[in-house]
Amino acid sequence: MSVIRRNHTAIFSFITAFALFYLWTINRASFSRPWGWSGEDLRYIKASDYFWGELPLNYPPEYIRPLPNTKSANYPSVQFSFTRETTAARIVREERQRAVKEVFTRCWSAYKQYAWLSDELAPVSSNRKNPFGGWAATLVDSLDTLWIMGMRGAEFDGAVAAAAAIDFTRTDMREINVFETNIRFLGGFLAAFDLSGDIRLLRKAVEVGEMLYHAFDTPNHMPVTRWDVQAAMRGHPQVAGNLLIAEIGSFSIEFTRLSQLTGNPKWFDAIQRIMDEMAVQQSSTAIPGLWPLAVDASKMVLNSGPIFTLGAMADSMYEYLPKMAALISGQLDIYEKMYVEAFEAALTNNLFRPMTPTNEDILIAGQVHIKEDGGSNTTELEPQGQHLVCFLGGLVALASKLFRRRDDMIIATKLVDGCIWTYKAFPHGIMPETFMMKPCAVKDDCKWDEAAWRQEVKARAEENKKDATGDEIIALERLPQGFTAIPDRRYLLRPEAVESVFILYRTTGRKDLIESAWDMFQAINRSTATWLANSAVWDVTPPPGPDTPAVGLNGIILDGRDSEVLLSHLQRARTNQLGRVCI
Repeated sequence: MSVIRRNHTAIFSFITAFALFYLWTINRASFSRPWGWSGEDLRYIKASDYFWGELPLNYPPEYIRPLPNTKSANYPSVQFSFTRETTAARIVREERQRAVKEVFTRCWSAYKQYAWLSDELAPVSSNRKNPFGGWAATLVDSLDTLWIMGMRGAEFDGAVAAAAAIDFTRTDMREINVFETNIRFLGGFLAAFDLSGDIRLLRKAVEVGEMLYHAFDTPNHMPVTRWDVQAAMRGHPQVAGNLLIAEIGSFSIEFTRLSQLTGNPKWFDAIQRIMDEMAVQQSSTAIPGLWPLAVDASKMVLNSGPIFTLGAMADSMYEYLPKMAALISGQLDIYEKMYVEAFEAALTNNLFRPMTPTNEDILIAGQVHIKEDGGSNTTELEPQGQHLVCFLGGLVALASKLFRRRDDMIIATKLVDGCIWTYKAFPHGIMPETFMMKPCAVKDDCKWDEAAWRQEVKARAEENKKDATGDEIIALERLPQGFTAIPDRRYLLRPEAVESVFILYRTTGRKDLIESAWDMFQAINRSTATWLANSAVWDVTPPPGPDTPAVGLNGIILDGRDSEVLLSHLQRARTNQLGRVCI
């Protein structure tokens, strides 16, 4: 498989997920914070300490909503009640821990040697890249991983010291991606602080939070997500434009956690304004319960659009809903209500059972297009699966336990099993970025039909292949049975599949999931390791053989005697602490 250069930051969130499978006993005694802090420390963290904190707002809000202070919901523990680990199981777990940690250590060492303080290391050429402002994205993304893997002495301290020196007023980029800055930098600092208690990390989180707050400095307080940071530094007025819903709906966890830690509600207020409006318009879209992929933030029109997906550019809008409910202990019921409405709509419209040669009872999440037909709207399912949507099974499992929706665990299981099956269906044991399948006519009774599959393959073929037979297209496109097309053959080191396998394991105790995760790790590392680290791959479909190069993944993670610590890493979704929900 040929390789492409893939951002080095993916390494750490990816491998951390694997470590979680081998740390299932809770060892609170080993969870310590050498940099303990208290509320007294907050007096040293002031807006005036930072350029962005002193920069006046053009459109200051008239009112700042306080953090919720009502009775907490009585949410249950979402974690399965595990029995004591056997000696044999412990030996296997620790052996696998070491294997995963070795991969991470190699990737971390390569970053330190070849790309220190740059955003990314190119794991094939050893070049350094700065697509995220030049603020050492890999370093910040790796802080919580270092802690989780037990590298808590000089290694962690040196990394924190370097991160504390990052200057967020200097960048060579004119425009920055506010979504990426939020999840990588603000989320990275918050996650590492929640784990370690190192006050230096909270100070940096506040600094990034002050900067990002200015992206919301618009007439209607909707964010500018492709942000001219240089103009903002000069105080130029700005307005929000057309946004993707993942961009507008994926600040809530980080901003709320920052307000909780500092006692300053302005960040919570900034995102709650958005979520309140999202809730108001949720039931007036073309598919009530779901939001369209793109929205007009300048006019606050969040309910008009023809594409509805749970995948790329929309995913984290939905992912954050139950996790926000947990983060604020259910003190606002808006997040549970929004999740339930979205889940019910997706179950009806987006989730489909694919026809497979082994008649698997699995589910895949597709996307829906709204078509105008004689003055009325009709829905058309595009049965395209995405690796990124593999987050959904874990999310539904978490929400099933959190909101006491027991029957939803069946759906969660079918979604996770769908991703596991797709991994195994490809020759290298790795799922591609996107793929097409044939939906079953009914979900309850779906038998494999070879002729129907071949017919669907031919129907999906590109124009230049229309004259070919189904068999010729299958051979030319290297289609495993059940797949009708593979629009994007790449593997981009995404962690969503193993995250969901982990969450389903923690919520149900299904032991076979441990082996599924281990199979994923071995397949990915085998196919993606470079001389430096790990890289994405262009094509996961070539058959294995002596001429297939073993090329890289993007770095990977972990350690973990501390199940509590690992849970907090993963459950924060994109970088926030929600581990308490799972204990």
